[in-house]
Amino acid sequence: MNGYINLLKPPGMSSGAAVAVVKRLTGERVGHAGTLDPEAAGVLPIMIGRATRVLDYFPDKSKSYVAQIAFAGETDTQDAQGVLLTPCEKVPGREEIEKVLARFTGVILQRPPAYSAIKIGGKPLYALARKGEMVEAKLRETEIRSLTLGDPVGQDAWMLFVDCGSGTYIRTLCHDIGKALSAPAHMRFLLRTRHGGFSIENAVTIEEVMQAAERGELEKMLLPMDEPLQSLRRLDVAENYATPVKNGAKLPLSLFPEAEEEEIFRVYLNNTLCGLYRKDQDVLHCCIGLYQP
Repeated sequence: MNGYINLLKPPGMSSGAAVAVVKRLTGERVGHAGTLDPEAAGVLPIMIGRATRVLDYFPDKSKSYVAQIAFAGETDTQDAQGVLLTPCEKVPGREEIEKVLARFTGVILQRPPAYSAIKIGGKPLYALARKGEMVEAKLRETEIRSLTLGDPVGQDAWMLFVDCGSGTYIRTLCHDIGKALSAPAHMRFLLRTRHGGFSIENAVTIEEVMQAAERGELEKMLLPMDEPLQSLRRLDVAENYATPVKNGAKLPLSLFPEAEEEEIFRVYLNNTLCGLYRKDQDVLHCCIGLYQP
């Protein structure tokens, strides 16, 4: 069983727990693309079987979120689950907020929160933080492609719509916006609506996955291994190249002379994805073999 489940992760379930459920149902190797915090919800691509090997080659790892920024104080976790550190005395208005959003658009620097899965010395920061060791992570670049302020929510919060690159912490974004406004804030709600080519419009719930497994129809729910790879160019090879393609051996450049240096592309045999290849000078090398006998 190989492919993806576009899972709509519910709040209250960790990404690891979602993987464990699918692993139990399939008996296959299972992984996920892009951790969602337990209290967050939304698109969590689950990779099954040989699809677990493809994540590093996804051409699009950008993400879209709907979040709620609450000007109700800074917390130690930068979200609503944490302990209040600094209260907010005045909630900013739309005009004030929109003025600072431009500072957080484009390539920006973020410091991952103390309660995150970033590892220092082989240990995740959240594990250290829970023991009272608040270790400060290094600043790192991330990209915010678009940042739009939505409607107000109640007396102290606003909706935010974010399109961003991989590795962006939305709760840190909320925290930093509050800091820029001198109005301590945290993230109260988070929904991921897109992860690359996986969209919330066609995501399935964990209940639907379990019901499909009970009916013996889980494999029908899987998206094919090339689903997130459609923007990579495709090469179909003839039957006489079946042996090298199945074995992940190199191929002659004459099969794809228009390939650009270091370009990664898909290789198919009999309309079946067999691997991802890369041009390297005068030969086509296999990056990852995906042939399934």
